[in-house]
Amino acid sequence: MALKKTKAFATMAALALTLAACGGGGDSDVAVEDSPEFESGTTMAELADAGKVTIGVKFDQPGIGFMPPGADVPEGFDIEMAKIVAGKLGIAPEDITWKETVSDNREPFLENGTVDLVLASYSITEERRGVVGQAGPYYVTGQQLLVREEDKDKITGPDDLEGVKTCSVTGSTSIKTVEEEFGAEPVPFDTYSACVTQLENGSVDVVTTDGAILLGYAAETPDELEVVGEAFSEERYGIGFQKDDAEMCEFLTTTLTDSFEDGSYDEAFQSTLGESGVETPEPPAVDEGCTA
Repeated sequence: MALKKTKAFATMAALALTLAACGGGGDSDVAVEDSPEFESGTTMAELADAGKVTIGVKFDQPGIGFMPPGADVPEGFDIEMAKIVAGKLGIAPEDITWKETVSDNREPFLENGTVDLVLASYSITEERRGVVGQAGPYYVTGQQLLVREEDKDKITGPDDLEGVKTCSVTGSTSIKTVEEEFGAEPVPFDTYSACVTQLENGSVDVVTTDGAILLGYAAETPDELEVVGEAFSEERYGIGFQKDDAEMCEFLTTTLTDSFEDGSYDEAFQSTLGESGVETPEPPAVDEGCTA
C-alpha cells in the first residue's frame, strides 16, 4: 500500500497540515492532511477523492458519543478520534456525516455500506472480527460503578454491592454480572441516561457499565457523581470497517499509532472524558491484525 502522504507525515506535518477547530464539543484542534495520496483503488483513495466520509457513532453516551439537545454535531472522545482519522484522509470535520448507531446495528451498517467506519464504544471481540474488521484498540476500559458523591466511601467496588439497588441497561451483561457475581439488586432501564436519573433522584444507589461511559456522566456533574473502584472486566474499543480491507486496517493502525505519538490522542481525551478529572491513560498497544 502506498501511503505516501501518511508515511511522510512526520517530516512534512508542519507544511502539509491545516488545523480545523473542532465543532460540537471538545476544544481540541484536528489536523487535516492537505491532498493526501493513497494507492488507487483503495477505500482510503475513494474517500479522499470524495472528500467526505460517513461514520457511525453513538448519540446517547456523554463523553463518548453524544448529541446535545438542539445540536447537529455529536461530541465526545469517539467523535474526536473519528475526526483524527478523517483528517488523515484529508477530510475536515464539517465534511463528516455522523450516523447514529446502536449496539445492534453496527455490524449491519458496515456490511451494507450505510457507514464507512464505526467509532461507537465498539469493543473488539473475536466474534465481531468474524463479521467486520476492527482496528485498535485505542482505549481500554471495563465495567465500573457510578455512585453519588456522598456514597463514594461506602461503595468502593463490586464487593460492596450485596443487596444494593444497581441500575444498568435491560439485558446487558453488566447487570447480569453484578447480580450473579456480586449479589446486587438489579434495576434495569432502557437507557443509561434513565439509570443516571434514577441515581440522582435516589431510586437506585449505583449505575454500572463500561467505565468510559460512566466517566462521561460524571463529567457532566463532577460535584455530584463519581466513578469508583477498579474495572472488573476488560473492554477494548476499536474502529470498525468492512471485513477483509487489509489496506484500511494498515491505515487505521498507523493513524492510531501516530495519534498516540503526536499528542492528538491526549488532546482528544483531555477535552472529553478528561473533563471528569480522570488522568489521560497510557495508549494501549494496537493489535497487529484486524480480523479474527
